[in-house]
Amino acid sequence: IRAYDERTGERTAETGFGQAVLRHRPHGVAAVLGPFNFPGHLPNGHIVPALLAGDTVVFKPSEETPLTGRLMAEAFEAADLPTGVVNVVQGGRDTGAILLDSGIDALMFTGSGAAGAQFRRKFADDPHVILALELGGNNPLVVWDAADAEAVAGIVVQSAFVTTGQRCSCARRLIVPEGPQGEAIVAAVESMVDRLILAPWNSTPEPYAGPLISARAAEAALTALQDRIDAGAKVIRASGPVDNLPGAFVRPAIIDVTGVAVPDEEMFAPFLSVTRVSSFEAAVAEANATRYGLSAGLVSDDPANWEHFIRRIRAGVVNFNRPTTGAAGDMPFGGLGASGNHRPSAYYAADYCAYPVASFEAGAVKNIESEIKGLRP
Repeated sequence: IRAYDERTGERTAETGFGQAVLRHRPHGVAAVLGPFNFPGHLPNGHIVPALLAGDTVVFKPSEETPLTGRLMAEAFEAADLPTGVVNVVQGGRDTGAILLDSGIDALMFTGSGAAGAQFRRKFADDPHVILALELGGNNPLVVWDAADAEAVAGIVVQSAFVTTGQRCSCARRLIVPEGPQGEAIVAAVESMVDRLILAPWNSTPEPYAGPLISARAAEAALTALQDRIDAGAKVIRASGPVDNLPGAFVRPAIIDVTGVAVPDEEMFAPFLSVTRVSSFEAAVAEANATRYGLSAGLVSDDPANWEHFIRRIRAGVVNFNRPTTGAAGDMPFGGLGASGNHRPSAYYAADYCAYPVASFEAGAVKNIESEIKGLRP
């Protein structure tokens, strides 16, 4: 089944099929709520398709990154967009609540699973409001039948700790075999983590990562980590403040949660939980044991493992021998379950930025009496 015009390559073109015509119409006013971690790129993944579809946009940046929102507003103005087509409003949660109560036609949001669930409930009785939700994840990275522990460690570290763990696609759970192979992998990851430099962006030598978005975020993350330790998780590498740096800086942590009941929640920080399992089937089952479904990854020397994994795993972004954080602006990026609502942006943004109108047309009024069955002569 083709959902686009093969002749032009366009998904939402105005296309003629004999006497049938397919058109697309904008929804109206789209509210875009942006995140702090990619404050320009991720909102633009909604804003640009919405504008192309003919919608107008009200964009509220994260209150943690207001300057990026202001610069985006100036850029849109410099691009000579008509006044009122893109509108930027600044503020926190109260501002967002006012915006969502203002009669919008679409909500496009990138942020936490908890906020996404709240928006689903809010608009449950308003089906005309289109929701496009890109939410967080408790993302698994499975390592199986991979001989080069050092190479594996690089993929694990880049999956779990890049951007100080502040990507929704970061690996939160590392799943490895029981026994020597798993031990070697964890040891190699530990060694590489010990070499990571966390410091301000303009430091020398160049740092690997910087702080969390705020001291408040760091405090909440450390509390969530301690809750897991109190529940029985074994500390492999402890976190805590970084010496002589502000409170938003935290050290990467690795904990072993094998056999421990821990919350199925995203910790938006450089924290990695290790689970050891006895078989590849058990590894895939453990990877799927989450209400989220954003990203997942497999590291393996055996392509047969990948063929099995890609058929069984439930996630919207699934990578093989690459970090879980790998994504591209021209590829869909979104998840299922608590990670989203099957509207993954990129090429598929056309599906939620406009609605289709099917028309059957004739050039002139035609007598169709002969086509009507059951008429008396």
